[in-house]
Amino acid sequence: MNHSSKVSVVIPFYNCPYIDESVESVLAQSYSDIELIVVDDGSSLYTDKLNPYRDKIIYIRKGNGGTGSALNMGIKAASGAYFAWLSADDRFHPYKIERQLQELRSTGTLFNHTAYYYINEQSERVSEVISVPFPDRRELIRTMMTGCPVNGSSVLLHMDIFRAVGLFNESFLYTQDYDLWLRILPHYSWSYIEQPLLDYRVHQAMGSVIHNEAQSREIKMVQAKHNSALAKLLRKEGWP
Repeated sequence: MNHSSKVSVVIPFYNCPYIDESVESVLAQSYSDIELIVVDDGSSLYTDKLNPYRDKIIYIRKGNGGTGSALNMGIKAASGAYFAWLSADDRFHPYKIERQLQELRSTGTLFNHTAYYYINEQSERVSEVISVPFPDRRELIRTMMTGCPVNGSSVLLHMDIFRAVGLFNESFLYTQDYDLWLRILPHYSWSYIEQPLLDYRVHQAMGSVIHNEAQSREIKMVQAKHNSALAKLLRKEGWP
């Protein structure tokens, strides 16, 4: 049985030099009922940065299989009622989890995401608030059919969602999050917090830069897979 208030934060880690900052940001949360699961996806670099935290985290090492496989292994090991994903190069703001749980409870939703800031390699803020609010569910669905404005590290969701729609699709190496959000969207209402609660690091070694072309191909595959169902959903709701 999942602890009804516990949040399981999963960090997929692969050769990332910022892993210590990511871990620190979870340990510094104002909300205390958190378990932190770091899934080492076959790293050969920077594993020593985890040594000071071994007694504060659940550490799982596996062979390299990609972000989706690391997230799924973390979810399977989790004991919390809620799931949050934090990329190893990003950072939570101190009140992120607490604020999101408040929003889920006040809105009756099971899925929440937030605004965020861009930071650089030196952890300096390099943007204004990145926020993409939607006036209604119709606009959310229409936007999600054309692109993914949801930052995976900003998401908090209830574990019941995975039991309903399944885990991340490991065959998608770069867009496993987009695919999952599109599977969730027809079945659940979402809530959104316009307050930035995440620092999203932009750097030349990030996957979306290195694998840009492959990611673009996958985005088209994901859209082709889901857009007819989403278009049907719009028609069912009476939205042209």
